[in-house]
Amino acid sequence: MRQFLKFMFASMLGTLLIGLVLLMLFIGSLAALGSAFSMERKATTVKSSSVLHITLDQQILDRGPNDPFHFDFGPFRSMSSLGLNDILNNIEKAKRDDRIHGVFLDLSVVNAGLGTLKEIRDKLVEFKAESGKPVVAFADVYTQKSYYLAAVADEVYLVPKGDLDFRGLSSEMMYYAGLFEKLDIEVQFIRGRNNKFKSFGEAFTRKDMSPESKLQTSALLNGIWNTYITDVGALRGLDTAQLNAIAAGLLVRKADDAVAQGLVDSLVYRDQVLDILKQRMGLDPDKDIDAVDLGKYTRAYVAKPKAEGETGSTWQQPKVAVVYAQGDIIDGESMDGSIGGATISAAIRKARKDSTVKAIVLRVNSPGGSGLASDVMWREVLLAKAEKPVVVSMGDVAASGGYYISCAADKIFAEPTTITGSIGVFGMIPNMQGFFNNKLGLTFDGVQTHKYAGMMTVTRPLTAEEKGIIQGYVDDFYSTFTQRVADGRKLTVAEVDSIGQGRVWTGTDARRLGLVDTLGGLEAALAEAARMAGLEAGKYRTVGYPEQKDFFQELRASLGARVRTWAAAETLGADADMLRRFEQVQRVRSMSGLQARMPFEVEFH
Repeated sequence: MRQFLKFMFASMLGTLLIGLVLLMLFIGSLAALGSAFSMERKATTVKSSSVLHITLDQQILDRGPNDPFHFDFGPFRSMSSLGLNDILNNIEKAKRDDRIHGVFLDLSVVNAGLGTLKEIRDKLVEFKAESGKPVVAFADVYTQKSYYLAAVADEVYLVPKGDLDFRGLSSEMMYYAGLFEKLDIEVQFIRGRNNKFKSFGEAFTRKDMSPESKLQTSALLNGIWNTYITDVGALRGLDTAQLNAIAAGLLVRKADDAVAQGLVDSLVYRDQVLDILKQRMGLDPDKDIDAVDLGKYTRAYVAKPKAEGETGSTWQQPKVAVVYAQGDIIDGESMDGSIGGATISAAIRKARKDSTVKAIVLRVNSPGGSGLASDVMWREVLLAKAEKPVVVSMGDVAASGGYYISCAADKIFAEPTTITGSIGVFGMIPNMQGFFNNKLGLTFDGVQTHKYAGMMTVTRPLTAEEKGIIQGYVDDFYSTFTQRVADGRKLTVAEVDSIGQGRVWTGTDARRLGLVDTLGGLEAALAEAARMAGLEAGKYRTVGYPEQKDFFQELRASLGARVRTWAAAETLGADADMLRRFEQVQRVRSMSGLQARMPFEVEFH
């Protein structure tokens, strides 16, 4: 009851805060709108001898929001966060900006997947190598995610009483079968033929992991961990055996241990690391550091070097389109955090029909979702591929429906830790007859014009015949899915089925199996798309699709969800994770049609 009251209070608080925030917006909107355009155009002034200050405590999206204000409080904090595209562009600018003398990684909290962090890490490696400018990392506490990025620094610092978490990876799922038993609810889970690894529905039908689910999850975690320690070891001069020993024995239990094990260079407080920064970057020791954060630096102007023989404005250059597809796949139009099949299809079609767009990069960061929407987007990729090069760049995850929309591309790029594959399909229909009859005392009766008119009702179980019909739908879609992959990847259907069956793979394994062509990030995919289109380096520009809403349109569309999420986090603290798990059940309730969805969520701390 106590937990229920906490959740109810969080919801009530969220509703109240929505009203208060809307009132604040109304009061401030006239003044804000009056200055919006000037703020958008006004470039950030960067002083000489500045430091690029990188903090990544907000969610990192593939594409940054269209936000000229950079609000940084309460529920607006995540809305003002930068996209990966902004972060990479800013590091590229800082590399050639004589006003920037180095990078300060301030990393106590990092809110991004490992694939995203690898792209940032690789860009920082390039920054160091090509500019000769130092990178310094500092934190009160390093999580395994934040330390992965910190390892790229020339020096890694930790506060004397701080902590460094280095203990390997684990995966834990919540299972609802016991709850549904008590409620007298049966979840009828129907997956594709031999889709034994398509374990999404197991959370609602089992009380523990199936052997197949354990097998694929173990392989996934070990693959990600091996990439992690290989990358960290290369940067810190430690071999993987040492790093495995540190994790296995939990050899880092206090800050001094982190130094003794070679993971951290020195223990210092923030004021001391700032003095070190001044010394490393040749700054005046008696003056404060001029630090510019990522949000402001996005608006800083740094001239691009012209390619050999280049003349005229960059706006006259041919274009490479980047179509961003991030979130769950749903039918219709995109909503906050979701990929709408109609929206992304229209974006790909628009890029295909634009004669100034010479190549398309489809950036996919999705665990899948609606099978129908996935097929609609796949068709647009196929049509675009017939007219111009199409390259897929996979982010943290491009699985199930996320792989479906990718498989028709000319080439597929993925990070070693990208979670992909999950070639499979399922359907779920709850049978709530026992709940209604036995728990609530409700009964149902009715009439229908035809035999199968009431087949999808939740008030009774499916008959054997009805279950067979739905199984046929699922099997047919799986056959279509495997055929799409076979055609796109030049494999036989049998080969696809042998690596399909709903199983997820790391990007490294996917490349070995032929599901991915090359390991690399968004910038590598862009360069390859331009090369395939015959464009010379530096003689093209990138444009993003779909067209972004302006800030206030985006705010109105997503305010409610963002305020509720913020209120839950502020009110529930650690219990907010429990609320997120119950939101997974709500997401299942909103599913319609057959689903091509990754079987579980992977979190890396």
